[in-house]
Amino acid sequence: MRTAITFLLFVFLTLPVQARSLIVLGDSLSAAYQMAPEEGWVALLEEKMATEGYAYDVINASVSGDTTQNGIARLKTLLKQVDAEIVIIELGGNDGLRGTPPFAIKRNLSRLVNMAKDSGAQVLLLGIQLPSNYGAAYNKQFSEIYPVIAEDENVALVPFFMEQVALVPERMQDDGIHPSAEGQPYLLNTVWPHLEPLIN
Repeated sequence: MRTAITFLLFVFLTLPVQARSLIVLGDSLSAAYQMAPEEGWVALLEEKMATEGYAYDVINASVSGDTTQNGIARLKTLLKQVDAEIVIIELGGNDGLRGTPPFAIKRNLSRLVNMAKDSGAQVLLLGIQLPSNYGAAYNKQFSEIYPVIAEDENVALVPFFMEQVALVPERMQDDGIHPSAEGQPYLLNTVWPHLEPLIN
């Protein structure tokens, strides 16, 4: 009997580890805009997870220019194709740059969060802030969207995704909106402390 148990334990321990899936649903901030894909923070995340022994397939479903409305259609398809354990949502910036009413952005982001939760995935929401020239009143309403959703839906939140990058010129591209290749590790450093507890 002991021999049989030992054999079964050996078989179990030597089976290949089944990789789990993590989806990053974002826009140009996560799509390695104007750089090689392997330089982007999502690719760096995949490398870090592998190095630290986390068996995850990281799926970068980020598209430059995407809005929250675009994200709803894409996430619906993705969740039919992938049994994701974690969904990172980094959207809303393009909505804000186009002056979309904050209530509409909040509605769409809430729907994205609930779609991911309903699929059984854990959610990490990445907070975005707009440049100051969009006006104090609009910027305030916009920046409040993310913590409110995180609290209402009980999901993890990165308060400001660009915190370590936005005000450091060498970590930004010349357009003043997109992080440079030099800024990508800092994006990962901002996300990781909030992501790791979900992995564990």
